[in-house]
Amino acid sequence: MSQADNSITIYSGNHQGHLNPNQLQNVANIPGYAMVKQSKNAAFKKGMFTLAFDDVAEHIDPTTVSFSTPDNPDAAQVLEQNFQFDLVGTEKLLQKYLDQVISVNHDQGSDSIDSEGKLLSTQGGITLQQQSGNIITIKAWNHISFPDLPGGLLTKPTLVWLLNSNSNKEELIVLTYQTQGMTWWADYNITLSGDTAACELDISSWVSLVNKSGASFNQTQLKLVAGDVNRTENNQSPRMMMRDTMVKASSNEFTEESLFEYHLYKLPRKVDLPNNSTKQIQLLNQTNGIKCNRNLNFNATGQHRINYRRPITDANYFAVTEAKVEATLSFENSLANQLGLPLPAGRVRVNMADLSDGSLEFIGEDSIEHTPKNDTIKLKLGNAFDVKAKRTQKDYELFKNSATEQIEISISNQKDSAATITVTETLHRWSNWQITQHDEEYKKLNASTIQFEVKVPAETTQTINYTVLYQWPE
Repeated sequence: MSQADNSITIYSGNHQGHLNPNQLQNVANIPGYAMVKQSKNAAFKKGMFTLAFDDVAEHIDPTTVSFSTPDNPDAAQVLEQNFQFDLVGTEKLLQKYLDQVISVNHDQGSDSIDSEGKLLSTQGGITLQQQSGNIITIKAWNHISFPDLPGGLLTKPTLVWLLNSNSNKEELIVLTYQTQGMTWWADYNITLSGDTAACELDISSWVSLVNKSGASFNQTQLKLVAGDVNRTENNQSPRMMMRDTMVKASSNEFTEESLFEYHLYKLPRKVDLPNNSTKQIQLLNQTNGIKCNRNLNFNATGQHRINYRRPITDANYFAVTEAKVEATLSFENSLANQLGLPLPAGRVRVNMADLSDGSLEFIGEDSIEHTPKNDTIKLKLGNAFDVKAKRTQKDYELFKNSATEQIEISISNQKDSAATITVTETLHRWSNWQITQHDEEYKKLNASTIQFEVKVPAETTQTINYTVLYQWPE
């Protein structure tokens, strides 16, 4: 019965595409959570009785638990719910067996012996009172034999319900809950080919799953949610609304569908997710022949937008600036470009073939946010080695209600071929500005930014000069 299928839906807050080992040590630092659905058959008794469901996640949020009997909705009424996590361990067992008889195997000289007696204390070792009345202290032991497992100790985290039941037979019970300690992210691998004029790439992607929830999930339907889902401080369960826009795929590949304002990725086959493990599963099959653009970009100030509060009149503000020329790669996430799928956030690694031997060489990596279809993906791969640039203030004049500034940008290309560089300039002194002189064509990107695109021949240096007039009211 489909209602009885176990499933887990993992939500990710991890947009960087990896977790460092320190984050894995503390569940609170893992940026994600999961909605778990588990089911099993259990014997019911008429009237009030206690029912236990073990093997739930250790890091469960008990306030999110939902209990149901789908085959018989009126089977029982839940009167109380308890989450018990006093799991069995050596210290707990020893505390439970104070004033009771146990057997301790330990070393005496070169021999291994068994000592039996009443457990008097566990402070600084084990103190036993033997049948003869002798008191012995054992500092180190090999193993301890207990007669049985005392009541009140559990081997697995357990939910316990007090039910008022109308049934006297076996019923299917299904519970859902939210747990911490789980996350996922996407890893994309790109193989780049072609030169600047004929750029193409191949892309494949994998999902990395982390399970530190304190429970293992076997033969479970796996679903992943991509999107920024709001959660209140008391961690209410997210409400799910699906639209039937499933993307067809093979039986081993994730399918994608809309989930409210997010995207849901579902794996058709079932998986095992052991506790304290990281698993990789292919997200999308390799896609080849994606058209791309290789770009060189120079933004000397590193600014992109300005929040103007008052005119900046300091003549030395960004007067001389040297910055790296960034090497970037961009491509359209569109159906016409072999893609056109919502791509979840993650890390993108880019490789390129060494033409001399065909081996792949790593040339850079970046991360992407959740990217809708028909959006442009832009990756920063590194800084150009043979192309340098410098921004210099050539002249500055300040008047009562205005200022003029002349800027020169020098670009050196020591490659053995021409290079096209996109130069971004942020007009940071005031919001009312006018370009009064320029020796290269530019375009206005927004209210505070202009952009030049200049082609620099091989082994030459080229300059861009422009003058800007800023004006402000008295």
